[in-house]
Amino acid sequence: MEKTDQEIIKEIVEFLDERKAENLVAIDLRNHANIADYFIIATGANKPHLKALYDGLQRLYKDAGFKGFQKEGVPESGWMIMDYHGVMVHIFEREMREFYDLEKLWKDAPSLELKGGE
Repeated sequence: MEKTDQEIIKEIVEFLDERKAENLVAIDLRNHANIADYFIIATGANKPHLKALYDGLQRLYKDAGFKGFQKEGVPESGWMIMDYHGVMVHIFEREMREFYDLEKLWKDAPSLELKGGE
């Protein structure tokens, strides 16, 4: 059975929260953009933390049976992206997140209430 977007978001947010990703935000873009239905944005403490979060998400996706996810970026860039059927996860280093400021760019889109640590 396919998981709902809300179930996917919950699993991703719990995973990131458990692994100490900082400043987790989820944005509902369904009525604001056609590039994704949702953004999940998180900050990693440093490049090794970014890599650990990114690698861990890949394992989570594979273990959960998420087929067809896309991924881009390397830790050295300070910004890594994973997309699974419209749920796009952005993992940033602090400076890159502040520079691109996706929350401000999509300020008209509603944020989702996150449980567990947020």
